Amino acid sequence: MTTKIRGRVWRSGKPVDDFDFAAMADYLAEDDTLVWCDIFDPSHETLKQLAAEIGLNDWAVEDAIAESERTKAVVYRTHTFYTVYAVTPNGTSVAAHRISGFVLPRGLVTVRLSADFDMDQVSRRFDELGGQEFGVGALVHGLLDVVVDSHFDAVQRLDDAIEALEDELFEEHPPTGEFQKQTYRLRKDLVQLRRVVLPMREVVNAIQHRRADHQISPELDPLYADLYDHVLRAAEWTESLRDMITTVFETSLSLQDARLNTVMKKLTGWAAIIAVPTAITGFYGQNLVFPGVDTVGGFVTSSALIAGLVILLYVMFKRRDWL
Repeated sequence: MTTKIRGRVWRSGKPVDDFDFAAMADYLAEDDTLVWCDIFDPSHETLKQLAAEIGLNDWAVEDAIAESERTKAVVYRTHTFYTVYAVTPNGTSVAAHRISGFVLPRGLVTVRLSADFDMDQVSRRFDELGGQEFGVGALVHGLLDVVVDSHFDAVQRLDDAIEALEDELFEEHPPTGEFQKQTYRLRKDLVQLRRVVLPMREVVNAIQHRRADHQISPELDPLYADLYDHVLRAAEWTESLRDMITTVFETSLSLQDARLNTVMKKLTGWAAIIAVPTAITGFYGQNLVFPGVDTVGGFVTSSALIAGLVILLYVMFKRRDWL
């Protein structure tokens, strides 16, 4: 893929249309200027050059383009680096898209490796917030707000899927093998979601604790408090879903055992009933002389014994709910 760079510039809280990637250092040096730069699929050389111009940490640059990184926030002397994951529906599951960010006093640099995340939505959220005059804290909040909203959408999707499994669990017909596959898929998606949702508290805390360095205005405090509340709710919801899917899985196994026991009881009861005529006809089929042999009385006696014992066993097993 080819590296794609886009950005926006605000001066005195008003948007202007003169973004130039080569002028990033100049934007960051201007007191009344706020800049956002988004880099998709960057080369190592592009990031290294940018890092040298605006003073980004080399280790943070390596983490931004590494193949696999966990959700985290790392505070450096001149900036804060964070990695978060937005999630989007992908068929019957969810897909995670990594976004890394460098938070500077007058700018935000985002780095993406996935083309599936809609950065236009983030840009629209910046405009909806209308708080660019409050500094880079407004940009960071807008991006994190979009990410957390995607977490809520994914959690809601998994919640609906798990509720559907619960309804299927107690249907008249027992679940099939597809039920087990769906349960395992949901457990896998939930594990992936927990990995990106739970550490978000660390990211929001790190941004807020560096409020002075990030020039976060007091006017943004209610927005960040609301964002942190959403993060906590998403984390708690995700944890509750883990308990739900575990309960569904264990209940499914318990119901399978119960159904197996019922089947075994019925088979045992019918086997006992069938054993009665087998035993009697086997006795009367001996090559020996015994009372009633070759007589109508012997046939009637054996038939009566079979009918009587079969009826007796059937009634006994039925009362005990074995049949």
